Amino acid sequence: MTQFFCSHQAGRKSAITRRIQQIQEAGPPLTRDKAIVVPAQALTCALIALLKVVLTQLNDFNAKIVTVFESIPDAELFSSLPGADPHLAPRLLVAFGAERDRFSSAQAFMSYVSIAPVKEESGKKRWVHWRWSCPIFLRQTFVEWVNQSRRFSPWAQAFYQQQKRAGKAHQTAIRALTYKWGRILWRCWQDSTPYDEQKYLAALARKKPPLINLLGADGKE
Repeated sequence: MTQFFCSHQAGRKSAITRRIQQIQEAGPPLTRDKAIVVPAQALTCALIALLKVVLTQLNDFNAKIVTVFESIPDAELFSSLPGADPHLAPRLLVAFGAERDRFSSAQAFMSYVSIAPVKEESGKKRWVHWRWSCPIFLRQTFVEWVNQSRRFSPWAQAFYQQQKRAGKAHQTAIRALTYKWGRILWRCWQDSTPYDEQKYLAALARKKPPLINLLGADGKE
């Protein structure tokens, strides 16, 4: 346990001693029967050995992903996105692909990855709902990235706060922000032009939408 805590940047001796004591005092063991304990220990050690193999392979896959990603011309376009870390940028690139004529419009792309909501109507009734049948991993990629973008993009955080002040739940606000980002990113992809936060903020300042009131003079909320 001491070795584990030290390897995870928790090396203060007093803290380690306290944690180990808390674990020991957490409660009595469920059983002391050796017929149960000994096989369970053996199984645990076997599973740990298998996990080490899996982790080694995952590290190998990640290294290959980095190599392939950096060799693709569009890599800069996606790695420069706010909040697109080394894990999310390759996933975003794969979602778009390399064929610019694959999607005729931003709406077509957002419908494909299920960012765009579904509008239905029957008689005098009309309703909008989240797409249920979709490529879940692709949609989750965008949702995860959009949520991260709030930490690095002032307007994205301001837009999220605008939705929250309007009484929207967290997930509803994130979906609205995802839809907005989808149109921006599709345009960048079509033009093969990396996203520029300052240019977008300047464009917002010219249009003066209500969102601009949530941004300070320096472009921060």
